[in-house]
Amino acid sequence: MTQSHPTSAAEPDVACPVPMETLGAIYRADEYDLPELLEAIQPLKRAQLAAYLYGKSHMHQLGLKVARACSREDLVRVAGEIGSVIHGQAHLPPPKPAAVPEPGNKPGQKKISLGGQKKETPKISLGGSAAKGRSFDW
Repeated sequence: MTQSHPTSAAEPDVACPVPMETLGAIYRADEYDLPELLEAIQPLKRAQLAAYLYGKSHMHQLGLKVARACSREDLVRVAGEIGSVIHGQAHLPPPKPAAVPEPGNKPGQKKISLGGQKKETPKISLGGSAAKGRSFDW
């Protein structure tokens, strides 16, 4: 039995509001080229593209980048209340990186060891005041 395999690229998604070539260029664009590519797309098509990409789990962040180039009104017009949510998320400040704690104890913090408790070594006296006058030389 023989199987037939397609000889062309994947079928275009009919829900995608832009041609596959445009989508590929947007996907590959860096932060400097992306605004220029998005500016060439009509505002409502751009908002449709933002909503389309936002809905794809693997393209979610790209959808937010596209949404930054859209007006809230256009996003609401093409996606309803979700458009408002997309616009809000697209304009949130970027999350701050988590602070890495510096080594050492902070006030009020107990030191944690996986090696068990330290045993105190007995202190050895070398005679002190009671040993005055004694000679330790043999």
